Amino acid sequence: MIKMKVDFKPKFFEAIKSYSREKFAADLMAGIIVGIVALPLAIAFGIASGVSPEKGLITAVIGGFIVSFLGGSSVQIGGPTGAFIVIVYGIVQQFGLQGLALATLMAGIMLVVMGLLRLGTIIKFIPYPIVIGFTSGIALTIFTTQIGDFLGLGIKDAPADFLSKWAVYFRHIDSADIWTAAIGIASIAIIAFTPRISRKVPGSLVAIVVITVAVYLLRTYAGIASVETIGDRFLIGSSIPSPEGFTFDMQTINMLMPAAFTIAMLGAIESLLSATVADGVTGDRHNSNTELIAQGAANIVVPFFGGIPVTGAIARTMTNINNGARTAVAGMIHAVVLLLMLLFLGGLTKHIPMACLAGVLIVVSYNMSGWRTVRSLLKGPKSDVMVMAVTFFLTVIFNLTIAIEIGMLMAVFLFVKRVSETSSVSVLRGQLDTRHHSDVLANKGDKAILAKGVEVYEIDGPFFFGVANKFDDVMRRMGDKPLVRIIRMRSVPFIDSTGVYNLETFVHSSQKEHIHIILSGVNPQVHQTLEKMGIEAMVGPDNIFSHIDNAVAHANKLAPLLAQKRAERHSKGKSSES
Repeated sequence: MIKMKVDFKPKFFEAIKSYSREKFAADLMAGIIVGIVALPLAIAFGIASGVSPEKGLITAVIGGFIVSFLGGSSVQIGGPTGAFIVIVYGIVQQFGLQGLALATLMAGIMLVVMGLLRLGTIIKFIPYPIVIGFTSGIALTIFTTQIGDFLGLGIKDAPADFLSKWAVYFRHIDSADIWTAAIGIASIAIIAFTPRISRKVPGSLVAIVVITVAVYLLRTYAGIASVETIGDRFLIGSSIPSPEGFTFDMQTINMLMPAAFTIAMLGAIESLLSATVADGVTGDRHNSNTELIAQGAANIVVPFFGGIPVTGAIARTMTNINNGARTAVAGMIHAVVLLLMLLFLGGLTKHIPMACLAGVLIVVSYNMSGWRTVRSLLKGPKSDVMVMAVTFFLTVIFNLTIAIEIGMLMAVFLFVKRVSETSSVSVLRGQLDTRHHSDVLANKGDKAILAKGVEVYEIDGPFFFGVANKFDDVMRRMGDKPLVRIIRMRSVPFIDSTGVYNLETFVHSSQKEHIHIILSGVNPQVHQTLEKMGIEAMVGPDNIFSHIDNAVAHANKLAPLLAQKRAERHSKGKSSES
């Protein structure tokens, strides 16, 4: 029975063994600051995702605490992020809050399973152009969703898809409110210029405080009531709700499976990217499998309290690091700070203008766009540009689920194409150069002379489904019938079932024509595969060699005997005809 070792080692439990007052002081300051930074973002992400603002805060409180408590990174901050806005909004529109809760729970289970199966290195298998493509597409989509609130167009139930949404915007552009637009522009300006004065205070928080006070004064003393606030659209809760269950059936689970998979993949990518970036700054090394389990646990718990998907947040994690965080305690303090704000200041959030939140999210979308990275990738290989462009447009025009699936499929096909282009099959006769080859015996000559009727077929590269047909084509083009064919496989790191099938077909057809087959330079892994698949039995164990010198010597010895037998068959054939 195979026992699987679980790689679950939360950083919090490692840090607490040598925790000190100095570390707590640093974590306390960092936790308070990042909690303040997270407040406007949690509210904005909640509203943009199609749920009420306090659900964004609940997600940051519960999800953020679990991620820090169980996570594999010392400084990771978990919570709602802009990347999930598109997928969450689509689920809410199609399946409602119950559907969102179920999809989040399913995604959490998937993340835990990924961690238990030690798939924490999954980030390495996601091509960079795909990550940039869907991130930029999400950024444009977030920007698009905020135009109505930014300009005060007063559109109710705007279409979900990109093109229809912009069509509605243009039809209602005459209804734009100048005061609302001014508030949105002022919010962006404050966020942009705050770092020039102080990098310690988050610009989004300054913008929300200043603009909220300004709009309150305009409403109270100037009679300007056209600027919509959170309270005009939502009933704000100021407490953590009691956990609630939800109903589901297999039909709903099947319908939500693609969305849940997207949430899980996106959560894994973003959280591990965030942890990797943090490692580069702190010099620490996160445990990716533990991080996935923690992210999964957070997404399993959060939906019972009405929350939305949780993942690692790069911007808040960097804020945590820059303000002196030493351990995971800082992330737990950030969650406590948000909880206190929800309990005691939650009622004040109703005064925040929607245009101000739209300004915050427009800045978030600009930072997410990664336009400098896109510009540099456009100078790279055309295949990477194509993958990035297709992923981007599919994210914008359709949805993130389709974009990731098609993007990954394209990346796989392009990878197979590149590998097959670098693999080759060549035919050698007469004389074989054996210099600088790993399967050559020591103290042998540089040249190996091939006897008449002996040919060497060299496969250079993996012998898999992308190359097997190339091998088959080369063999079909060879019209001659040698006495011995040596298949040199010194440069074949692995062989798949398609390669085995083509090799088997080739061996069978050669033997039918009385052509002797010898295999040379077969590494242990490939040899084991050939043995299991019956190729060794077809060829014969005595005809498989580790070194080309031995293979050539054996072939040269067999050639005269095989030539004599072929001549005898030929003469017998003529006698029978006469």
